[in-house]
Amino acid sequence: MAKSGKKNGIDVSRTSKMLKAIADTDRLRLVMQLKAGEKSVGTLADAIGGEIVNVSHHLGVLREGGIVRDKKIGRFVYYMLNPDVISENDGCLRFQLAGCTLVIE
Repeated sequence: MAKSGKKNGIDVSRTSKMLKAIADTDRLRLVMQLKAGEKSVGTLADAIGGEIVNVSHHLGVLREGGIVRDKKIGRFVYYMLNPDVISENDGCLRFQLAGCTLVIE
């Protein structure tokens, strides 16, 4: 295997990081909430019944994994799914990972 972590055209290091980011129950719930569009941390915390500090941590992990993007407006931070990685088709989320695709129906 090459130093870049690629094997058979798949960047296994990057793919592993992305899969770990969405493997957590709360993080996957956040992704499903963001399916409907961008939301603030507070709105997401209310939606999943979590503490803002914990939701912020989970969103940071998702951001580091490239799953979500954020934008700051005033003192609020809004999160949205990263369109470079995730698309929706017929209600299914398609995650274009580094060399493979994950589909959640």
